[in-house]
Amino acid sequence: MKVSPTLAGLATGLLFAGQTLASPMLWQDNSLTYLYGKNFAVDAGEIQQTITFEHASGWTWGDMFLFVDNKWYNGISGSDGHTYYGEFSPRLSLGKITGKDLSFGPVTDVLLSATYERGEGRNRNYLLGPAVDLKVPGFDRMSINTYYRKPDGITGQPGGQWQITPTWAITIPVGKSDILFDGFIDWVVNDAGSKSRGDYIAKNLHINPQVKYDLGKALDYTPGKLYVGIEYDYWSNKYGIEDSSAFNTDNNVTNFIVKAHF
Repeated sequence: MKVSPTLAGLATGLLFAGQTLASPMLWQDNSLTYLYGKNFAVDAGEIQQTITFEHASGWTWGDMFLFVDNKWYNGISGSDGHTYYGEFSPRLSLGKITGKDLSFGPVTDVLLSATYERGEGRNRNYLLGPAVDLKVPGFDRMSINTYYRKPDGITGQPGGQWQITPTWAITIPVGKSDILFDGFIDWVVNDAGSKSRGDYIAKNLHINPQVKYDLGKALDYTPGKLYVGIEYDYWSNKYGIEDSSAFNTDNNVTNFIVKAHF
């Protein structure tokens, strides 16, 4: 299985972080998700199967999230039939670092958020900006991260784009179990580059909610460990490629998912 050495190293390090840095880590959650979907835009394969590793953890200095997608395109063999993509997202909590209560209104904390995006080839970007955690009635959690996007110099892509990323989770009791509604939105609000220079990146909107049923709890096993459900993946101007009548770049896909936490 082909995985970026950088992302694989981060994932391995995080798995052992609880042992090597027991004191700074407050909690952690790891999971594997299987996804199956059809009619993807832009990508080599319209039918895709994905296995995603996710790690989330809380620390004395803030929190951290990491995921690695391994994707297979049905009907395409060899290296063309597989790709990877991952993100590493640490956040520094100004409240935890200063020891002060920075809450006001619905805001519970103010943070500095960073993300490193990495895919095959020259797909590399750095993101940095302010973030807030919010307390909203009915939500388990909600955060809003704001980023300035800077492509790695090797990409040949222009900087200058801003991104707003809300994330959320809501638990809804249903009978003897629960439905978990969570997800994220990546909204890149402005264009960058120039069509005449050939480095144009279009503004884009990526909406990715999941609706999952806690199957483990329904079967009288440990709650929050095994989910089944669907993921809706909408992405206008996918990868920053402007949609046109000649080339559809608006992704509109529903994935079937199975997710196990450990």
